[in-house]
Amino acid sequence: MKTKAVILAGGVGSRLGVLTEKRTKPAVPFAGKYRIIDFTLSNCVNSGLFDVMVLAQYRPHSLIEHIGAGGPWDLNRDFTGGVRIYTPYQTRGDSGWYLGTADAVQQNFTFIKHSNPDQVLILSGDHIYTMDYDMMRAFHADHQADVTLATFRVPLDEASRFGVVGVEGDYRVTSFVEKPAEPPSNLVNMGVYLFEREVLDQVLWEDHQRADSSHDFGKDILPRLVAEGARVFAFPYTGYWVDVGTVEAYWRAHMDLLLPDPPLQLHSRDWVIHTRTEERPPARIAAAADIAESMISDGCLIHSGAVVERSVLSPGVVVESGAVVRESVVLTDAVIRAGAVVERAVLDKNVRVGPGARIGAVRGPLTLVGKNSVLPPGLCMEAGSGLGPDVIAEDFVSACIRSGEILRTRRKPYEI
Repeated sequence: MKTKAVILAGGVGSRLGVLTEKRTKPAVPFAGKYRIIDFTLSNCVNSGLFDVMVLAQYRPHSLIEHIGAGGPWDLNRDFTGGVRIYTPYQTRGDSGWYLGTADAVQQNFTFIKHSNPDQVLILSGDHIYTMDYDMMRAFHADHQADVTLATFRVPLDEASRFGVVGVEGDYRVTSFVEKPAEPPSNLVNMGVYLFEREVLDQVLWEDHQRADSSHDFGKDILPRLVAEGARVFAFPYTGYWVDVGTVEAYWRAHMDLLLPDPPLQLHSRDWVIHTRTEERPPARIAAAADIAESMISDGCLIHSGAVVERSVLSPGVVVESGAVVRESVVLTDAVIRAGAVVERAVLDKNVRVGPGARIGAVRGPLTLVGKNSVLPPGLCMEAGSGLGPDVIAEDFVSACIRSGEILRTRRKPYEI
């Protein structure tokens, strides 16, 4: 059976706050050297799938630059498909911005059929997990399914964030409810769907013609297929999986990596997570620096007297003498000047934290700082406050940003 993978990578990701103001969610950095989409792309190639389509929409530039021709994932190939990135386009007919996940696939179905696949694997580009899709394909064949969707058990109080699935003893899906206020169970949809191509073609075209549809797999396609008696089955996934759709989930997934026995094994040579790696020198850590339970990427400079505890530092991060970074995620080329304290915070790329500044607190909500922002010396950011991207000294009106407050630059876009 020939399978084509289609990765949905066009989400706005508004719940990630300032991290997605300049990039789509799948392009957000993760675990120091990776991007979120690297996990889905690596799952494909590790599962032997080399015909991959990426559907992008919102701010795709970082994503396109990162994936390029697909070389780091061994996807720079033509004969077996390789990777192709598609964005919305205009035609003389009915096309334009994607109205939903199903509409995104429908608008590109002509390109899907070019390689004449027997099956189409629909994937989300913004989840952190490792899955052998070949096992799901075998499950699909064994059950003679029209559609197989991957499922995962979450705490019941979190199930309302997802599509909740009801199943019989043979894993046949009997109900599907998208984000119910009162979840009937904790078995949820992972956003991984394996369709027989002809089934997908038909259901997408029927949905396209429905004026009352939101053209979404979770809201429309799957509930309708289940209601109409299609052979829809639930593949039970039991590994590590996180939808990093919120800042809290994003931060928590990083803290999971720092556990003594992390549930996601990035060091496994049996399932390599591939990425586009920058040329950086080795990390340099001074003799008197104090580092514990942390991940330090290439190019980092940790000066004498600096403290880094339970944190993830991306490439090129500088922590000067006397500075403290605790329970935080610090992205590429951020600089934390002498004496500054950063606790339970997420700092985006190229942030400059001035000497003696205090960002966040170990207890309380997360504190966020957007890309390229420059924080003046002595600034106080209370837990739960935030800075948008590109904030500079002239934008600050006080020496303290209170909890719940988000400060944004007052400059016009063409001035940045």
